[in-house]
Amino acid sequence: MYWLYLSVAIIFEVIGTTAMKWSNGLTNTWATIVMFICYGVSFTSLSMALKGIDVSIAYAMWSGLGIVCITFIGLFLFHEMLNFKKIIGVAFVIIGVILLKLK
Repeated sequence: MYWLYLSVAIIFEVIGTTAMKWSNGLTNTWATIVMFICYGVSFTSLSMALKGIDVSIAYAMWSGLGIVCITFIGLFLFHEMLNFKKIIGVAFVIIGVILLKLK
């Protein structure tokens, strides 16, 4: 169940970060509302996940997988550029998350 909470936390963090981009500096009201709601759900879910998952693992997975997802959202949705440094950085994040999960 704790891993489900962590998954929900990651999904809503990614949606909230995407909404933050769409909020245009908090000037788009609907995107700003979505952002705050999503971050609220994300932090609540993360706190529930921490009841059964070590904070070092949960937070690293929450932030790491969020980074990977946002990188791809930036690439496909916002047409951000992907260069060699970003690819290497994302690869290191993925490797780190895998290593933490292996314990």
